[in-house]
Amino acid sequence: MNRDQILKEMGLGPIWKLRQPPKKKKDAASAVAAPVDARTDTRTAAIAAMGWAELQRAVADCQACALCKTRKQAVLGVGDPDADWLFIGEGPGADEDERGEPFVGKAGQLLDNMLAAIDLKRGERVYIANAVKCRPPDNRTPEPGETAACWPFLARQIELIQPKLIVTLGKPAAQTLLQQEVKIADARGQVHDFAGMPLIVTYHPAYLLRSLLDKAKAWEDLCFMRKTMKELR
Repeated sequence: MNRDQILKEMGLGPIWKLRQPPKKKKDAASAVAAPVDARTDTRTAAIAAMGWAELQRAVADCQACALCKTRKQAVLGVGDPDADWLFIGEGPGADEDERGEPFVGKAGQLLDNMLAAIDLKRGERVYIANAVKCRPPDNRTPEPGETAACWPFLARQIELIQPKLIVTLGKPAAQTLLQQEVKIADARGQVHDFAGMPLIVTYHPAYLLRSLLDKAKAWEDLCFMRKTMKELR
């Protein structure tokens, strides 16, 4: 499937003009600042010192919140551990809970098509994660306590990867990292700062499956991401 076919499959409209030039990236912070009230306890400190293998085991065994009681398996993330691009969604769905990998259902197929539209591929310079690692019942939005319990895992992933660009997919992920109320319509089209790392906000692929009219806006966001990454390099 070539690029034009991918865009047609996504139902994307014309390439829109970008609203404003991105801000310059600041020097990367030596440590990731927590966007929620992180507890400086033994658990948080231990996670902050973990490598990938330890982190995988810790996520699989985690019982820090009630989501562990209803999950089939925890989902750490997937992709290149030295990725330039880090995409962060909300949490696993039914398919992800079954297979142990983020974005593998219909929303995942759309995300793969979106990546392909800007010459990216899952696992190649790309890492995909979620704000929470266990599926919330009925795919509901994660509760603040659940997001806080999972935050040390995501913070450690960000610190290990040190991505050039973070992309949040949907409102819950954006609010987790920016630690403020976020309206996607207002937050998209600009570069935000997270611990010295540039962050771009866009729609969650699951939302785009329900709101076809916003797929053209998603294409604008993809163009903005690509332009921002070129400037970072």
